[in-house]
Amino acid sequence: MRKKITAILAAILVTGLLAGCSGKNADPIASSASSEAPKNVTITALFMKQAGYSEDAIKEATDAFIKENPNIKVETTFVPYEVLEQKTLVANGGYDVILVDAPWTAKYVKANLIKEVTDKVSTADRDDIFAGAISAMQYEDKLYGMPWLNDVKYLFYNKEMLKQAGINAPPKTWDELIADCKILKEKKIVDFPIVWSWKQAEALAVDYALIAGSFGGKFVEDGKPVVNDPSNIEALKFMQQSLTDGLSNPGSPEYLEEDVRGVFSSGKAAFALNWTYMFGMANDPKESKIVGNVGIAQVPGTAKAASATINGGMGLSIAQSSKNPDEAWKYIQYLSAKDFQKKHAKDALPIWKSLFADADVIATNPELVNLSKTQYEYLINRPQVPWYGELSKQMQVAVQVALLGRSSPEDALNKLQTKALDMSK
Repeated sequence: MRKKITAILAAILVTGLLAGCSGKNADPIASSASSEAPKNVTITALFMKQAGYSEDAIKEATDAFIKENPNIKVETTFVPYEVLEQKTLVANGGYDVILVDAPWTAKYVKANLIKEVTDKVSTADRDDIFAGAISAMQYEDKLYGMPWLNDVKYLFYNKEMLKQAGINAPPKTWDELIADCKILKEKKIVDFPIVWSWKQAEALAVDYALIAGSFGGKFVEDGKPVVNDPSNIEALKFMQQSLTDGLSNPGSPEYLEEDVRGVFSSGKAAFALNWTYMFGMANDPKESKIVGNVGIAQVPGTAKAASATINGGMGLSIAQSSKNPDEAWKYIQYLSAKDFQKKHAKDALPIWKSLFADADVIATNPELVNLSKTQYEYLINRPQVPWYGELSKQMQVAVQVALLGRSSPEDALNKLQTKALDMSK
């Protein structure tokens, strides 16, 4: 009996050894693969130059990411916003990570340019991100990138100029703004009280969409264009009249956001619409002559809408052609994390709701943080349709034609509606 037991144990031992030699755990290839260092890769990322987070902030964060992930090299490219979309479309797989503006998501999805990441963002994270930021990266209920830049436009004003004019508070309606501008001009406090970014570029489409929204307008309804909506015409008349009356800076049809910042920060305008970043820079002695006199308020409205501001939300997406999607997503997660957003809250407010209760974030700008909670209630999107790019280009032309007095607002928008109908087919 003892011999039988010994024989059985020996057999079991031999079988186990053989299994160990041939099993997965002993596979020399598998073992070395699990223990070897991550592969060295290089990923490329495309960003924009102006507004939102600065190049220095992004480069600093990228260097920190590389330090934490020495196997991943990141090459960054910065281009003006005006060529960002075109650069993406013609890159032909040249980037792993791309910056996507809110109205481009649908187009990029249809063109198969960006990867779906719905399953990569947890429910907890989704619940902590502002709906406007999430919506910028969604199409047909699927997520195609991580929200990153959470931005809207505000009304900025020069406190000292308003005080000199006897104006006690910033305007709450466009009618009040026009009345204030007339007082400022009549008292010769400033030649052109308000300045806008109305150059034939996306900046113009943004401002027009914002103003039209405050007049109760819309550009698309049930997937169909309605650009000659009466409220849109009314908004364009308001814009045109402000130039005709000499209240808006005559350079506005050639200005982008940085030009607006320059004019306002040099003390040559009492009012301006711009993104969050201008608040910090207009209060920077190195960049501004009006430090301490910068006010920020909710965008004015009308009887139809108390206010309206545009969703300037942008996200970071993995290019469909990326050969290193995992590393690209790791980089995206690093830039969109709360640590980065908290550190740079002065440049752009976080996408994370929870950070708005963070003492350090509030301390960067209590006035702005508190205002944003109200302004976000009036957030509108530019049309989220695959043909938005062409609509925007044609809209810029039509609106500029009217602003320069070469067409009536009605004629300009009626012609645009005809073109928009063809685009949507």
